[in-house]
Amino acid sequence: MSDKWDIRFLELAEHIARWSKDPSTKVGCVVVGEDREIRSTGFNGFPRGIEDNDGRLNDREKKYPLICHAEENAIMHAARIGVSLKGSTAFVTWPPCSRCARSLIQAGIREVVYSTKNKPPQRWEEDFKISTDMLLEAGINIRPIDLPE
Repeated sequence: MSDKWDIRFLELAEHIARWSKDPSTKVGCVVVGEDREIRSTGFNGFPRGIEDNDGRLNDREKKYPLICHAEENAIMHAARIGVSLKGSTAFVTWPPCSRCARSLIQAGIREVVYSTKNKPPQRWEEDFKISTDMLLEAGINIRPIDLPE
């Protein structure tokens, strides 16, 4: 059962997602501790040193490996400032991909919450099935919730 805090954190993740540079992967992540304090945030973007006009970004096949995913950015930010994410909840705008699922498992996240209103592209459906299995196998609770319109 979702509560007002779930909705607020998911709305914040959606707001953060608007900062994503790649329009096809607008994902925001808010990592929240057990006492509802925000421990870290992240959004999809390019790693430091990659400019918008970088030639490597023109070819879509080469573009995706350069993108830092929202969940990974949140984990890296927490590591830089010395904040532990163990036992936290990750609120994300889409279910995590398999790459981010591995990072969430390693960071010790206990729960992943995402909105059901955002449908990921069909080309990633198989990857999302794999990531869901990975998270469940690691004992991470997955909680999709419906945001009010």
